[in-house]
Amino acid sequence: MDIGERLKAIRQMKGLSQRELAKRVGVTNSTISMIEKNSVSPSVSSLKKVLSGIPISIGDFFTLDFESMEPESVVFRADEMPDIGANNVSLKLVGANVKGRSMDLLHESYDPGADTGPEMLQHPGEEGGIVISGEIELTVGFQIFHLKPGDGYYFNSNRPHRFRNVSDEACRIFSANPSI
Repeated sequence: MDIGERLKAIRQMKGLSQRELAKRVGVTNSTISMIEKNSVSPSVSSLKKVLSGIPISIGDFFTLDFESMEPESVVFRADEMPDIGANNVSLKLVGANVKGRSMDLLHESYDPGADTGPEMLQHPGEEGGIVISGEIELTVGFQIFHLKPGDGYYFNSNRPHRFRNVSDEACRIFSANPSI
């Protein structure tokens, strides 16, 4: 990749227009355009000046590996979320394919009578959520809570806990907890 193509790609990756970059470094936007079209070959000092407006070092400018850069997913459509639940409990995981993900965002759905199982859950971290629709019974330790739409919870997941839908309608919850 030549200097002009590389400058254009990095400028666009940073979300800068030619005009904005030119304004930042005190040159005309036609200067930026000519560099990107390879109509002119900038000196090292001129290139450093232009790169200061991005900002990126001249070393990084020449060594940035575009082929290894994949666009990071930001939006996850409903049909792209794997269901990691079982036994009439749907747990749709948002961002399942994000590398290095540090939390689980879940769209949970409990059919009437569904629960997380007879064994209490217990794992490292904390978790929290908000009931979107329906009702859920939450047991944490020896306490039992009945949550309705708009109610939220947040607790240390080391404490034994369980979710159970004791109502006649499905319950939907949006929750977050650490990826384990």
